[in-house]
Amino acid sequence: MLSLLSPLNASAADGADLKVSILKYEPVPAEIGEYVSVWVKVENLGYAKANSLSVRVVPDYPFSVSNENSQVSIGILAPNNAAVNEFRLYTDPSAKAGIGTIEVWYQESEGGTWFKKEFELRVGSDTFDSKGTVQLAGTPAKEPEVFMPGDSGTISFTLTNSATQYTITVDDQQYDTNARIQSASLTGAEGINVATGTYNGNGVIGPGESVDLTYNVHVDEDTPDGTYYLDFSIVGSSHSYNNNWRIPLQVDSSSVRVIPSKSLMLENGAGTLEFDVANIHPNMLSSVSVRLESEGIEFSPAEYFIGSMDPDELFTIEINAKAVDDSISFPTDLVIHADYRNGLNQHAEQVGVRQLQHHLVENDNSSATYIVLLLLVVVGGGAYVLYKRKMDKE
Repeated sequence: MLSLLSPLNASAADGADLKVSILKYEPVPAEIGEYVSVWVKVENLGYAKANSLSVRVVPDYPFSVSNENSQVSIGILAPNNAAVNEFRLYTDPSAKAGIGTIEVWYQESEGGTWFKKEFELRVGSDTFDSKGTVQLAGTPAKEPEVFMPGDSGTISFTLTNSATQYTITVDDQQYDTNARIQSASLTGAEGINVATGTYNGNGVIGPGESVDLTYNVHVDEDTPDGTYYLDFSIVGSSHSYNNNWRIPLQVDSSSVRVIPSKSLMLENGAGTLEFDVANIHPNMLSSVSVRLESEGIEFSPAEYFIGSMDPDELFTIEINAKAVDDSISFPTDLVIHADYRNGLNQHAEQVGVRQLQHHLVENDNSSATYIVLLLLVVVGGGAYVLYKRKMDKE
């Protein structure tokens, strides 16, 4: 069905970079002999504004639209802004169930080039007498639970037929309680892209039965931290059984923090450096490791592997350091790297730069030598006294 849920990326020759999509249409499918509302969304993803943006809808049979309602003038559309407009189309009474098409035309500036994109809309009156109701069971499962900018992952849904018996009687007429999912789609938000297309059901869900649906999701690298809402929509047994849910998705760039837990100091070119490693991300991170880098310094271990870390978990590590270059000028930069995984996404980042100090400690050998010489004098003096007394007696 929905090529319309795969939005167009299109740009004019100069100026704004416009992205055109069908946000939604209702009812689904478009009913024969009835009106259908279509919401067209235009986003400006470029760095320049669209000075005089116009949008019009050119439908093909079985759809039609009056001339006065076919075009809207949006005017100025600044960068990182979007405009949504509703168009009312009429579905011809002689239409057959199937797929109909409409074209969305848009013009960036008055007198400029018109660009177009074709979208498909389902046509029909697919209704069933089944009375089963599809419900979203529990909370959608996200992997990872909290995304970082640039991450890819999945969102999984469990849809359940809430009926508890196989038949139900309404107005002395008996109906089965099977449920149907004619289609199920997940629509992204700004900076959140859904790579999985629309699910089209092929059968029924019996009372108490369920179906699991999984969608692949990608977060753009430049997506700011925050909570974004994705639209999860299903078409059920009939229009009265359609459902729409807003699904929150959290983006949080916080990760691993590495903090020295004592002075970063070498003595006579060597020493042990101690750090506290904390996971400040809202969910568990795996394969966490820490590496140190400083010119002319050798570290052991070269990479300290920690493994999995729960949120707010603190781990203390010790890394031995040894100067292997006599020309090092202290203090010197100590660069701290952290590698980790959020879900299946590998991250490697520089988490800090510190100053490594050096202290030269002189060996106190003169004191030891003095003590040894003093002991020798004492012992030697005692031996001489004993020897003298022995000679005097003789």
